[in-house]
Amino acid sequence: MFKNESNQVRAGWLIFLAFVAMFIAQQIFALPGAVLLAFIDFPFQDGNYDMDIMAAFDRHPWIFLLTQGGGTVGGMLATVLLWRFVNKGTLKELGFRGPLKDLGFGLLLGAVSIAIIFFILLATGNITLLNSLTKPEFSLFSISFLVMFIFVGFSEEIFFRGYVMSTMESRGNPKWLIYVVSAVVFSLAHGMNPNVSVLGLINIALVGILFAYMFDATKSLWLPIGYHITWNYFQGNVFGFAVSGMTPHGMYAVSAENGNAWLTGGAFGLEGGLLATLLIILGYFATRMYVKMKAE
Repeated sequence: MFKNESNQVRAGWLIFLAFVAMFIAQQIFALPGAVLLAFIDFPFQDGNYDMDIMAAFDRHPWIFLLTQGGGTVGGMLATVLLWRFVNKGTLKELGFRGPLKDLGFGLLLGAVSIAIIFFILLATGNITLLNSLTKPEFSLFSISFLVMFIFVGFSEEIFFRGYVMSTMESRGNPKWLIYVVSAVVFSLAHGMNPNVSVLGLINIALVGILFAYMFDATKSLWLPIGYHITWNYFQGNVFGFAVSGMTPHGMYAVSAENGNAWLTGGAFGLEGGLLATLLIILGYFATRMYVKMKAE
């Protein structure tokens, strides 16, 4: 039950252990920020006790970074330690290998993909831009969320692609199963996000398959990490859409009230729309062309 024919602990148990360890580490490392938020923001103010945690975080972007970013760093650390001491693997074997130009291409592809969706929605009248394109509004969120999404890109790719896929591969699982498990677990991990939708979870699974392909095709985490960072950041903190249901703090403000929710994604954000489905599929072809050009 616990071991395979080669007397190795089955991949599923290792992945489950890593997921639990990551979750626990996230809570521990997020605790200082949560305590600080409670101390600064939650005392009685004018006789009212504010229990809206997300609203409190919106008032304190750096505490949000300390809490969410700290939790993300904790999860990343737990995954790396388990890989090193339980799986007996190196960082190179986890996926930190290959040229940094893969990271650059990933950053470019993620940003361009979101920009294409934005301009299609704007041109078709599905969104309204509330401030001028020539006058982006920078804020503390522009910096704090950039740092946080860098942490998220590294942490989630280290676990869902690096750890999950490499662990399954080391146990001789077929490639199709490795792709599917990585993508499905990735999607389910977003299942409790605010305003979650069925199409949103499908798209997250699809982008999980794209990330798996990027990792497999380049034998490196750099490309999916880059794409992951700018895919999130340009959604929420450049163009002002919700990111997997989370509150946007964009340099641009948009309204999608009169738009087609099948295209805009509604309250869940672009990941809940069909345009995201299209760009994720196109991302596969762009990655394939990039890998082919590298090989020439």
